[in-house]
Amino acid sequence: MKFNLFVYCTVGRRQELEAGMAGRNPELYQRMIQELGRYAEFAERGGYFGFGHPEHHLQIEGFEASNDPCLMASWLGRHTERLRIITCGFVSTANNPLATAEKIATLDHMLGGRFGVGLVRGYQARWVENFKVRPELKAVGPWNKKSADDDLNREYFAEFVKVVLKALTNETFSHKGKFWTFPPKGFVNPHEHPVYARFGQGVDANMGIHEVGIAPRPLQDAIPLYGGFSASLRTAKFWARHKGRPIVLSGNTEFLRMLWREWREEALGHGHEVNPGDEACWGGIMVCAATDAKAQALFQDMEWFWNSWAVPFGQHMPELLVGSPSTLNQRIERITKAVPVDEAFLLIPAGIHTPEQIEDSLDLFARKVMPNWG
Repeated sequence: MKFNLFVYCTVGRRQELEAGMAGRNPELYQRMIQELGRYAEFAERGGYFGFGHPEHHLQIEGFEASNDPCLMASWLGRHTERLRIITCGFVSTANNPLATAEKIATLDHMLGGRFGVGLVRGYQARWVENFKVRPELKAVGPWNKKSADDDLNREYFAEFVKVVLKALTNETFSHKGKFWTFPPKGFVNPHEHPVYARFGQGVDANMGIHEVGIAPRPLQDAIPLYGGFSASLRTAKFWARHKGRPIVLSGNTEFLRMLWREWREEALGHGHEVNPGDEACWGGIMVCAATDAKAQALFQDMEWFWNSWAVPFGQHMPELLVGSPSTLNQRIERITKAVPVDEAFLLIPAGIHTPEQIEDSLDLFARKVMPNWG
């Protein structure tokens, strides 16, 4: 089993967040990015497989100051040589899909072929409303589930993913959909340029642009595709069509068995070869300590973070990998007896905990838990 870390890019400890406007504090932000670089280096030395981060903006409160995903991926890549860097993910409602594909391919080169990417729908309305690329789109969550806004967002997301994957996998392509048309219908370059026609593709002798392509093509033949955090069977089946793996933070083994089964059947129906563990990634919040009691005590500030920040967005507490190595081994064993797991995501309280607390937890997990699942 491969173990990935995931950070929310929280800039402060609990008391600093409670003081207000922590995200605007340049000293706290600088400390955060230095700590994240340190954790990435530590994770690579400890044998962890990947390091994930989200995209969120306008985070003046400092709970999830992740900003531009390309900049954060580049920062983490600067501190590592082998660790997979996982942007999870580009928010579809705030990004042009053609530009997103270009960024993904470029990052894959800058990271030497160790980039993994998630594509997500967008649930934080405050910043989505200010960054969205089409005026009719809305952020989605429990407050508008199964509404017209939810349906439109889902329809848009499907087209967004389709365009991104077309651009990543074709020399040149065209696309005509409900939301995007590439290239624009009837577009003719306003001046003659012989290089386009002589050395490229998709351009006729009269400078009509019929197809476009991104440059460069990705370094990897197939960039690992993640579906973002999900507890939805419908979303999981959507990703199965593209052989993308949702990240499922649940300890409900009955639900996991159903999701794994449905994903596999959907993927096979679309002609994909499926190996055990391809169905989805699993994980949860991780705090590892010498005893369960110590781990639970350390977890209190992370619990405060989750209840303060994530619950109002409709995100229930995920699976908890909080305890001694023995307890965590038992939790993982329970899940792997139910479903095959190739990759797990460990959400760590970076920012909330001190570097010493984070590294003690990661070191103990790496020495006492990871070797049992290699």
